[in-house]
Amino acid sequence: MNRKHFLSSFLVAGIPFRGWPARGDNDDLDAPAPVLPHYLKPGDTIGITCPAGSITLQEIQPSMIQMVEWGFNIKVGDTVGKKDFTFGGTDEERARDFQQMLDDPKVKAIMCARGGYGFVRIIDKLNFTKLAAHPKWIIGFSDITVLHCHLNRNFGIASIHSKMCNSFPDDWNKAEPIQIETILSIKQALTGQKMKYTVPVNEQNRAGKAEGVLVGGNLKLIETLAGTRSDLRTTNKILFVEDTGEYLYSIDRMFWNLKRTGKLEKLAGLIIGGFKIKPDDPGEEFGRTVQDIVLERVKEYKYPVCFDFPVGHQRNNYALKCGIRHRLAVSAEEVTLREI
Repeated sequence: MNRKHFLSSFLVAGIPFRGWPARGDNDDLDAPAPVLPHYLKPGDTIGITCPAGSITLQEIQPSMIQMVEWGFNIKVGDTVGKKDFTFGGTDEERARDFQQMLDDPKVKAIMCARGGYGFVRIIDKLNFTKLAAHPKWIIGFSDITVLHCHLNRNFGIASIHSKMCNSFPDDWNKAEPIQIETILSIKQALTGQKMKYTVPVNEQNRAGKAEGVLVGGNLKLIETLAGTRSDLRTTNKILFVEDTGEYLYSIDRMFWNLKRTGKLEKLAGLIIGGFKIKPDDPGEEFGRTVQDIVLERVKEYKYPVCFDFPVGHQRNNYALKCGIRHRLAVSAEEVTLREI
């Protein structure tokens, strides 16, 4: 079947297209070709919405001021300022607000105001028909990994894994250099600059070179999505993972999940970002580091492995373009990740 004709028939008929059917394995035979949204230019509009945790209008003011200084207009979603316990509104309110951002032709990019928890509760309520026809950049990390994985699996649409509104400094003039650099990386990604990062060497890195589409995000969420319509395909791709607030035994369990679901077997390369670990309970020490856990799981494979990459729940969390081809080079002298 001609996949392009098949998709266009859905759009013309007005039938919601929710993605290619899951095959139940991790091969990449049915993966959509990468789709690159248009990069932003001055005067374009960025929508801000809360698909997960709550945040106030006052708290997103620094991000709005900065993005206006970059030359963009801002559309504030209805969920900003709403609160349903931990969520930025009820499931219905968050889904409706995000859908409106997806469907509004004037909104050229959507920045999720913060992470937390909640996207998995609304992902199946969303209709991606208009996004598939007119792709736009979606920005965020942590809980937003749900959307990064869903877009890559079903539509091949590139997205930006980066800090969100709650990470912009209150006073740009007093911000630390690392905070400024990571926020500016969002602008660079949105406006079409090819991203390149050179990072220090970890002695436990595994040397090598790799080329492939970059995918990944929060490890716990990648594990959670296994077997769903948002399950991430990793064959011939460069996978990056990060996490926070987990015990070492839980990290070990999640990497076993990656291995048993085939996500580690045919990778092009593996990038390990920041991991904030809960201390073991006294007398219940796990006895392995994150590096030990990873290298145990991938010892039979030959691709390069990089530790301590600047992505995750930390200050040095740089923007990465998911769904776009990158080149990873790991050597004893340096590590580089370059968009190609």
